[in-house]
Amino acid sequence: MWFSYTLYPPQIYDKGWELVAFLLFMTIVASMPMIINGIPVFFLQWATLSVFLIFGLVMEIILVQIALLAVLYQAKLDRKSLFRLPMNSIMFFLVSFISGIIYYSFGGGHGFDIALNFKSFALISVYLISYLLLNTLGIFFIVRFIYKRKQRFITKDLVWEIFTTIITYPVGIALYLMYEYIGLAALILIGVPFITLSLILKLYHSSQTANDYLRKTAEIGHQLSQNLYVNETIDFFIEKLYELFKVDFVFIHQVNTNEDLEMISRVEQQERLPLLPEIMKENEGICGKVLASKKAEVYHSKQEWQIVNKGYMPEGVQSVLCMPLNKNNKVIGVLLLGSRQKKAFANIKLMVLDLLCSQFAIALENAKYFEKTKENSERCALTKLYNYRYFEKILSEQFTKLNEKNLDNLALIMLDIDHFKAINDQYGHQAGNEILIGFAKRIQNLIGDHGLVARYGGEEFVILLSNIENKEAFDLAEFIRKRIASRPFVIKQNIDDRQQIKNVNITASLGLAYAPVDADEPLALIRHADRALYVGAKRAGRNRVAGYVK
Repeated sequence: MWFSYTLYPPQIYDKGWELVAFLLFMTIVASMPMIINGIPVFFLQWATLSVFLIFGLVMEIILVQIALLAVLYQAKLDRKSLFRLPMNSIMFFLVSFISGIIYYSFGGGHGFDIALNFKSFALISVYLISYLLLNTLGIFFIVRFIYKRKQRFITKDLVWEIFTTIITYPVGIALYLMYEYIGLAALILIGVPFITLSLILKLYHSSQTANDYLRKTAEIGHQLSQNLYVNETIDFFIEKLYELFKVDFVFIHQVNTNEDLEMISRVEQQERLPLLPEIMKENEGICGKVLASKKAEVYHSKQEWQIVNKGYMPEGVQSVLCMPLNKNNKVIGVLLLGSRQKKAFANIKLMVLDLLCSQFAIALENAKYFEKTKENSERCALTKLYNYRYFEKILSEQFTKLNEKNLDNLALIMLDIDHFKAINDQYGHQAGNEILIGFAKRIQNLIGDHGLVARYGGEEFVILLSNIENKEAFDLAEFIRKRIASRPFVIKQNIDDRQQIKNVNITASLGLAYAPVDADEPLALIRHADRALYVGAKRAGRNRVAGYVK
């Protein structure tokens, strides 16, 4: 600053009130910024250009810094955001100083020293272009390296900035020329209409931003409807939330059968974390309040929400937005967003998020319905194992892999409960169902993820194994047979209005067949395993394992 004052002394003799008037207008304009990518963009070029041409570089720097202080004070920065004060101050100082030095180095002057010719207008253009490029570089540096956001240098925001500079250029020149001839009245004649224009442009940009959000919302809604599974739907929704709103935390709760809220998704800093076991009731905490009122709740700082909140909230959260997930006028869940920034959720975001939540609620319910329908079509309603239809489908797919040399071999174990009809006759069909359920659970626990377990029909079950040697498959079948026979199955009987617990010992017979050794197509493998079961195991006395013999 001292360097600027020494080399380029300000032209301020007897112009104190004029400086105050210019400062007032600059402060008004600076208080109406457009927010582009989280960065405030001010339409100060016309005023800064006039101040620079009339009063010199030093006064332009001082007035810009004072206007900037007023704007940042109005923003009510918290302690963690106070770094923006020196950051913006340094950026605007460097932009003003370097642009001024470039102007002076080409022979630029001030006041009546500026001749109304092509050279003067060219020098002023050089000053404005320098100012524009340096300001753009400053914003790019802040977004890329301070806020850690990816951004290209040439964007539509830069095009918008060039457009506004072209508009303000003649306004600044006109104000300078009129001021030289009619004094302070020029500021009223030029400043008031331009402030009005700035307000109109701000409203226009807000409208464009809203339209852009709505367009993206429509695209996201269409993409949401294409997700068939619950986890895919939730993951896609959260991904788009991070893209649109730059939030730090996302929690999704669903309404359970007790009409309480339970967490189904927890993402912090774009990292999926284990769910919390918290259960929230109506009017309990922020989410419970939203569940009861069916209306969104917005908190702009920690001081506002910490009185209401109950339960877990990540460290450093300032802004909180809690939105109900409605379908057919019924709340099916609650979305909670958190941000480390104060006042992070503007009104336009509320409107967009409300639309997104409605679309997400519909997509989530559709995904649940699809999964339930798919499960019902693939699983046995009693045992919850895969049914025969699904087993046939997987067996066919595995044979395709086997024929394409993507699998080495297959083994099919077929199981049948011995004397099951006698169990039904003695204990009743309900007891028989309980044994089928327990039998299915025991087999599934023994196999785990090592193979496919399915109910083939009645008291028959199948186990499909891949890439397993014949002896290993036989030993596994023998192990299963022993585990079935070693522990009794528990059934409940109601006798004279009293419930009795009985232990029933059962055994099972097992038949094995292998591919490609015993069969080269799916139905042949099933027939051979079935033959091994009934000929090799059942006829031989039951409670044994038998392999297929040609």
